[in-house]
Amino acid sequence: MEQISIEMLLFLMAAGFLASFIDSVVGGGGLISIPALLLTGLPSTVVLGTNKLASTMSSCTSTISFIRSGKVNVRMVAWLFPLSLIGSAAGAYTVTKIPPEFLKPLVVVLLILVTIYTLIKKNWGSESTYKGVTKRIVFFAVMTALVIGFYDGFFGPGTGSFLLFAFLLMGFDFVGSAGNAKVLNFASNIAGLAMFAALGSVNYEYGILMGIAMIAGAILGSRIAIRKGASYVKPLFISVTALLIGKQLWDMLH
Repeated sequence: MEQISIEMLLFLMAAGFLASFIDSVVGGGGLISIPALLLTGLPSTVVLGTNKLASTMSSCTSTISFIRSGKVNVRMVAWLFPLSLIGSAAGAYTVTKIPPEFLKPLVVVLLILVTIYTLIKKNWGSESTYKGVTKRIVFFAVMTALVIGFYDGFFGPGTGSFLLFAFLLMGFDFVGSAGNAKVLNFASNIAGLAMFAALGSVNYEYGILMGIAMIAGAILGSRIAIRKGASYVKPLFISVTALLIGKQLWDMLH
């Protein structure tokens, strides 16, 4: 391991804590953790792999927190989990064959639509209207796990937003949607991490150090979300989605 200064160590851990505090609820933590890791001077592919290690540790922690609080539909996500993992693995394989750049304009449009829809539906997600499994719900849930899992492996930005929005459409409230989404995001993170590890694109020292701080951030973030409910999760969801839109537009213009 190359020598890391105490200042850089503290910076990475602080960035990791803040990133996972947000990411544990609505996703988008990469907006903070990836730029922080880039400052270490690691190659960009290793930055992505190292971030995937730390964010997998974070998503595992917040998944456990949401499940223990009873805010996850365990029966549903149990059979969606492997589908999300398969979708992400397929996406990760595909990205080695096809560059994902063409997706950027589409992702921006979709994120804008998600944000507008959520703003217009004033009381949407305040209370759960989920009535149980129907054929329509099964089909939509399976497609959500496979398609968004594939997207996360292939490109990634906005995965947490898209998953949370999909569960809102199924009738779950904001906290339940966040919990279900985090379980599927954990699955797609595992597949992505496996790909980066196989390619040797993970710095385990940086990743584990940042991951430890991310575990703490995930515990605090998920606990606050569970306690405060939709009044906390909805504004955070809209804010992070708006930041993701800005980041994608910036990348396209530069």
